[in-house]
Amino acid sequence: HEASTRSYAHIGVPDAHHPLSHHEDVPDRVELMSKINTYHVDLVSGYLGRLRSTADGEGSLLDHMTILYGAGISNSTRHVGRNLPLLLLGGGAGRLKGGRHLRYSDDTTNANLLLALLDKLDMPLGQLGNSTGKLAIDTLSDV
Repeated sequence: HEASTRSYAHIGVPDAHHPLSHHEDVPDRVELMSKINTYHVDLVSGYLGRLRSTADGEGSLLDHMTILYGAGISNSTRHVGRNLPLLLLGGGAGRLKGGRHLRYSDDTTNANLLLALLDKLDMPLGQLGNSTGKLAIDTLSDV
């Protein structure tokens, strides 16, 4: 949890995530943040492996679900909320096409992605948060 005050001593980081996120580009603090981020991605990877190895109908649990993982901020020292690193994981029960790296303009809000996902799940909304519209459906499969 990014706002937690708990340290990461078990991975060699004596500090909490949030204070370190204001690293001011100090190399030692950036390295500690990198350790935390690597730890989080390793946890997600293990979770995905368990989902992938769990049978569910004609596929796996991972095939039949959608997970959005990423950061709520791209540059925490400067509180930049654009150009967020996000991963969309899972097969979405056949509604999502995977295996791609997509990049959108820096002014695209993640709310636009959420609107497109809700639409794919047959739960369309006209507006969500600071959305400016759905991401183009052709970026997702047409299943």
